[in-house]
Amino acid sequence: MTAVVEEKTAIEFKGRMLMMTVLQLKNLDTNVLHQQVSQRLEDAAQWLQDAPVVIDVSPELDNDPVALMAAVDTLRSLGVNLVALARSEHIDADTASMLGLGTLSLAGGRDIPRRTEPAPASNEDAPEATPAAQHVETMVIDQPVRSGQQVYSRGDLIVLAPVSTGAEIMADGNIHVYSNLRGRALAGVRGNTSARIFCQQLNAELVSIAGHYRVAEDLPESYRNKPVHLCMQGDAMHFTALN
Repeated sequence: MTAVVEEKTAIEFKGRMLMMTVLQLKNLDTNVLHQQVSQRLEDAAQWLQDAPVVIDVSPELDNDPVALMAAVDTLRSLGVNLVALARSEHIDADTASMLGLGTLSLAGGRDIPRRTEPAPASNEDAPEATPAAQHVETMVIDQPVRSGQQVYSRGDLIVLAPVSTGAEIMADGNIHVYSNLRGRALAGVRGNTSARIFCQQLNAELVSIAGHYRVAEDLPESYRNKPVHLCMQGDAMHFTALN
């Protein structure tokens, strides 16, 4: 008789979308950092205090490893959950390793400029278009999204019912909520800065477009509990009333 030994898998890779906070350092003065970061953490919601943080060193700063190390030590002393440095022409894997951090690209996974696209082929040489392969279905939810639930759409997402506090809705494209938005809404999660959020009542814990976000405490008072359209204008999130 042959014995069968069942090998247990020690690891498993899982796809998971995680939100990280980007902390851009525009000043490496440790006293200034300690004062401003500690104040922001005191005012922040608990989830933001615990969020994994990526350090983005402003390109205007001198590349001073000693000053950067002191700044990282200051942030760690305040309990900031540092996980990585944003890569740039001055920040590489060696610098991050010296600080005990990983590296992460903030440019959609690209560290080099996009190549110029070749000129389109003539009609005679062009292959037939395959629109079906490029089309992504819009997801429609007609039931309330309750606390603890998470909904993700690879296209646009339309919710015809309330989104409760503690719920999370995400989409690669636009998000439409034709009711009360109390939970988190993240549009353009794969970096689409043209994505938009529409809702009938804005009472969200968090709204995000392509990684740029506002938490409940930062939402403009004049738009709370009202129909609102959100979009990106440059690096700023823009709010417009829906009439």
